[in-house]
Amino acid sequence: MPELPEVETTRRGIGPYVQGQSIRQVIIREPRLRWPVPPEIQALQGQVVRKLTRRGKYILLHTDAGVALIHLGMSGSLRIVEPDMQPRKHDHFDLLLESGKAVRYHDPRRFGALLWTTAADPLQHELLQGLGPEPLDGGFDGDYLFKLSRTRKLAVKAFIMDARVVVGVGNIYANEALFLAGIDPRRAAGRIARERFLKLADSIRHVLAHAIERGGTTLRDFVREDGTPGYFQLELKVYDRTGQPCTVCQTPLRHLVIGQRSTWFCPVCQH
Repeated sequence: MPELPEVETTRRGIGPYVQGQSIRQVIIREPRLRWPVPPEIQALQGQVVRKLTRRGKYILLHTDAGVALIHLGMSGSLRIVEPDMQPRKHDHFDLLLESGKAVRYHDPRRFGALLWTTAADPLQHELLQGLGPEPLDGGFDGDYLFKLSRTRKLAVKAFIMDARVVVGVGNIYANEALFLAGIDPRRAAGRIARERFLKLADSIRHVLAHAIERGGTTLRDFVREDGTPGYFQLELKVYDRTGQPCTVCQTPLRHLVIGQRSTWFCPVCQH
């Protein structure tokens, strides 16, 4: 599934092709995505993309007429293609650019989205306004996590995966950050000391920044004709390594389920 690093890498990858370009035509082949593509999206035609930003896992295309919100869902990808390239089965929409290129959205599971807002502040859209801070921005740190966690009884892994707490900490990144911070994923968030939350916040930033850096290497080809996502793999320490030795102490790693999500950890290094 595309998570924050993959979405940020996508934004950076298509940005040079899209920013400053006028959208000549919006072609919708399949409007039945996670939410129906609104007919108002045709307002994009003739508009110049002033900038591309990201909020959580949404890519925002800003124009003078409004803002398009794109979500990649479970299996979506955006690629720069030649407009006359034959669409594949799950190529659901194209944005034709004045440059002669097209932004093409591919999504086999159709859990993604293409939405439109004319609100003065697009971040107040109902899908965005309740999101927590960006983990790589200044508003996120260990003190923030500590204050928000007081009296919270849920497992710390579920706590940091809640997008209302902080956006973008998907399952892979939660497992890896908790290992790096030496925190047992089962521990109640409200029972974790401030000093340990300081380390956890640093670990979350480190894991996500490293993932974006790696994605910049392995996801850099946004004009590849096959349009496959090619999501990168991290040098994973615990994720999906049940029974394998811990890279620190050699203890076999354990697997369990927290909040309906598979969880891996070292019973010695994480406490």
